[in-house]
Amino acid sequence: ALYGPVSYDIASLLRDAFVSWGESFVLDTTIRYWEKARRAGIPVPEDFGVFYRDVEFMGVQRHLKVLGIFARINYRDGKPKYLADTPRFIDYVRKTSQRYSELSPLMHLIERLEGPTIKVGYTF
Repeated sequence: ALYGPVSYDIASLLRDAFVSWGESFVLDTTIRYWEKARRAGIPVPEDFGVFYRDVEFMGVQRHLKVLGIFARINYRDGKPKYLADTPRFIDYVRKTSQRYSELSPLMHLIERLEGPTIKVGYTF
């Protein structure tokens, strides 16, 4: 076992590299985790919003790390296999960075490198 941020485990489970969960499932599971952690005396923030932000930021950090690893495997090792999974990571980082003003520089960087989000749907 290792010591680390209290948000790391739940972020690892719900922001998995290869499985995408629906936002309502993620929110519900995070609330349950936070409630049980508080009852167990785990030092999570008293405010759920603060905890959820911590979980989202931890997820962004993990996904940026994975994107870097995939780039290294591609460019250094000549193995492009994992590049097919990068859109999921970039989409997660993009969506999360749009929700938090602190991450707006990251959002702008992603838009500059990947292009802006294309909004689709019906307008009346």
